[in-house]
Amino acid sequence: MSGPPEVPRRRPRVRRLILRDFRSYATLDVRFDGDLVAFVGENGAGKTNLLEALSLFSPGRGMRRAEHGDCARIAGAGGFSVAVEVEEEGQFRPMGLGVEPGENGLERVNRIDRAPVASARAFSDHMRLIWLTPAMDPLLSGPASERRKFLDRLVLAIDPGHGARVGQFERALRGRNKLLEEGGRNGAWLDAIEREAAELGVAVAAARAECVGRLGAGILAERDDDSPFPWAGVALAGDVEAMLGDGPALEAEERYRTALREGRGRDAAAGRALVGPHLTDLNVTHGPKAAPAARASTGEQKALLVGIVLAHAKLVADMSGIAPVALMDEIAAHFDPRRREALFAALARIGGQAFLTGADPAAFAKLGGARYEVAGGAVSRTV
Repeated sequence: MSGPPEVPRRRPRVRRLILRDFRSYATLDVRFDGDLVAFVGENGAGKTNLLEALSLFSPGRGMRRAEHGDCARIAGAGGFSVAVEVEEEGQFRPMGLGVEPGENGLERVNRIDRAPVASARAFSDHMRLIWLTPAMDPLLSGPASERRKFLDRLVLAIDPGHGARVGQFERALRGRNKLLEEGGRNGAWLDAIEREAAELGVAVAAARAECVGRLGAGILAERDDDSPFPWAGVALAGDVEAMLGDGPALEAEERYRTALREGRGRDAAAGRALVGPHLTDLNVTHGPKAAPAARASTGEQKALLVGIVLAHAKLVADMSGIAPVALMDEIAAHFDPRRREALFAALARIGGQAFLTGADPAAFAKLGGARYEVAGGAVSRTV
């Protein structure tokens, strides 16, 4: 059985959410006083929109990966705003974000204590978020690209700068591809861009490796063969990760740079780089069965994924010192009562706040938190 969890240093709570022209909401102002909060309503009522609004306070594009303009209400003026009040040790901090029409089109704005900040990364100093959505259900048996996105989201929650490095690495590869398409005549430019790609690629791979290593160790340390959420084995599969495992980072950079240089002809024919962390996969196994997760049943894969997300939430709390806010969309719909109660208990042990959605109020009967009805563009507390 797992031992008691470490107590996080900080436990921020979202106590108020204000929306303007966001998705289906023209205006909304709702307050929360629970640690476990459930939004209940019919399909299409706007429950997921509430979770998405909260997810935008993390680096990246939120749980739907939507372009900012797509979040604006169709009948609105073109922009939107999302604001929260976050409580920590009796102190309230306002934070806000949104999109406003500007001279160069829609422009993102971010504010903390009503003062502008450069990017959403600044919110990570005050709040960390994790999430699980139905769109992630086929993750363990789907394409490697989806697992990479999931992996990078895991890393982002503990290293807010990871997304910028991934973006810079991808831009470097696109620049290299363009030079190769043009015949690769400018060797000096190719050398320079491959050096940059190697440095960034190894940094991306190293951050992923650290996250997965810590996550795997945490899962094994808390391993419970009787848990309704079976423990998972997690490992990275990729060329650059293998290079890192064989020596120091500087040596891995040189080996990766050499691989890029020697692969120019092959990559030019393929139209893309055939070696690099952009091809990495996250291998997951069903621990108790010692079998690939892709071979597990749909229900087993869902339970495995929940277990990984819960272990990651604890890792975020341990590494950042901030208990994360968990966003769980339609999480209880396909679980039996035993798994639902185990999930609620696990979320409570992590020490953060959790927002959950579902269509059936009975699924949250033993939640022990607050329940809100979502209907007609309004959110009202019922329990």
